[in-house]
Amino acid sequence: MDPPTLKPNQLRNILVRLLTFGVLVLAVRFAYVITLAGESCGYNDFCFFPDHLRLRGSASLDQNAAVSGSKDPLGVDLWSTKKWRRTVDYYSAIFQELIAEGFLAPNSKALCVGTRAGEDVLALKENGVVNSIGISGTASPPLILPGAPHRQPFDEASFDFEFSANGSLDRSGRPADFANEVCRTLKPGGFFVAQIFAKDNYSFNSFLDLFNCCRLIRTRDVDGVDTTSVREVVLRKEAQFLNPSKLGLGGNSSKRCLIPGYKRELIRKAEPLIEQEPLKPWIAWKRNLKKVKYLTSMADISFKQRYVYIDVGARSYGSSIGSWFKKQYPKQSKSFEVYAIEADRVFHEEYRDKEGVSLVPYAAWVRNETLFFEITRDSGSKDVEMSRGIGRRINHNVRSSSSYGEEVDKIKGIDFVEWLKRSVSESDFVVAKMDVEGSEFYLVPRLIESGAICLIDEVFMECHYNRWQRCCRGQRSAKFKRSYGQCLELFTKLREAGVLVHQW
Repeated sequence: MDPPTLKPNQLRNILVRLLTFGVLVLAVRFAYVITLAGESCGYNDFCFFPDHLRLRGSASLDQNAAVSGSKDPLGVDLWSTKKWRRTVDYYSAIFQELIAEGFLAPNSKALCVGTRAGEDVLALKENGVVNSIGISGTASPPLILPGAPHRQPFDEASFDFEFSANGSLDRSGRPADFANEVCRTLKPGGFFVAQIFAKDNYSFNSFLDLFNCCRLIRTRDVDGVDTTSVREVVLRKEAQFLNPSKLGLGGNSSKRCLIPGYKRELIRKAEPLIEQEPLKPWIAWKRNLKKVKYLTSMADISFKQRYVYIDVGARSYGSSIGSWFKKQYPKQSKSFEVYAIEADRVFHEEYRDKEGVSLVPYAAWVRNETLFFEITRDSGSKDVEMSRGIGRRINHNVRSSSSYGEEVDKIKGIDFVEWLKRSVSESDFVVAKMDVEGSEFYLVPRLIESGAICLIDEVFMECHYNRWQRCCRGQRSAKFKRSYGQCLELFTKLREAGVLVHQW
């Protein structure tokens, strides 16, 4: 019996099914390579298109930038949205203008620092800058490598062009380290373009101070990616670093720092000094504190590396740190490091359990030496320990303790200027409160002459003079010999030196 033979129609159906299955397999493979893996040619051993063709939205990297085996956390859903495409088109328009101005070229090696989802990287590639890459905390090949703005995973002088989009530098939390890495990885003659939110002169100049490797080329306001206006800044890296703000602290023979005009502008906006001696100073100072125009209410402080509050003559925690600085000083949501400089041992114990507060158990002075507190107590007080904290004055004529009798307390004084230089830098935002029982007439001139005053952005100072007494009408305090006129002269000298000082 002959075997059954297939009819022509049956054979045709089988061939069609086999062919359809093969096409389906190829389509699935195509979708995986192009859409999920984000590749075009050269992905393993399978390729649909020659190398010179690139699909829109899936531009490939060179071999040095590729990260094999990494998964794309962004996913095809994000890359296919209208918002993604609009963002890419926004950055594309920005880069076209930069190319036209000569800040960017097709042969530039470009880096997008702190990119959100790689839209700016893709925009560079679509404009012909094919050797482009971005870094972010989360890798997303082929557009984004893992890396932090303050610790770039690249060698020195690696890029011709670096870009920081939509306030990523403002939000970095470590702007000085961010700037240092840009200076390290950008080639001399290369351009750094940043979109920042700085509107006031203090904030903008604080930004410029971060980049001592660069020269400002231009700045302009442009629409941001979300329609919020941003400031676009173009900087060019110089062959040698510029350090104009460090004059006076870095070897200048006069040792006097240069106070820039934008800081003097803030002083002009500050509350006026009280010219006439108040008859009731205990009331006048409380009222004046309500009129204070804080620096942080006039300017953005985002472009500072650290935020530091120094309470010189802190006394108890509740005296000013807890009652005023923690509760009332406008901090712009920044976390401040707090230093309490207090020599009186009565107050030391309570600082042991104060988180975020570092006690400096010395008296702020003009040099390192032993000093003596003259302790003045209320004769009717039964609480000796409390009275030690209330009445005290440093005797500036240092001699043996036997010369003073029993009412003295020997303490260690530190060179406040040298401590300040070791503890903070010009890239930090520093607020200082000074209540040093007459020592301000020695400390302030030393701060100005040494140039260390430029390390402090804002000062709240109590000046001690022979004020009218609250208890005894028509009588002045015998505790201090200076006059109110001398105090006013000290405040005026600070403001003329470019320091935003307030009467405390």
